[in-house]
Amino acid sequence: MPGTYDLDTTTLAQLLEDPRSRAIIEDVVPQLPGHPMIGFVKGMPVNQLLQLAGSQVDHATVAVLRERIAAL
Repeated sequence: MPGTYDLDTTTLAQLLEDPRSRAIIEDVVPQLPGHPMIGFVKGMPVNQLLQLAGSQVDHATVAVLRERIAAL
């Protein structure tokens, strides 16, 4: 069964609006919801954002985030 979100099309704003996915983001990447640049990236698809953030978020953290969001 596919997950609730397709990270190729789901935006960060959509994930932050859902309490379940927001809790995952806050647990895995706690600095993200309050980041000063959040307003500029909220409309981006999550996978695109994760590619751009590659230098700031390690691969293991990205993998955990994707896995937990996919499980919703």
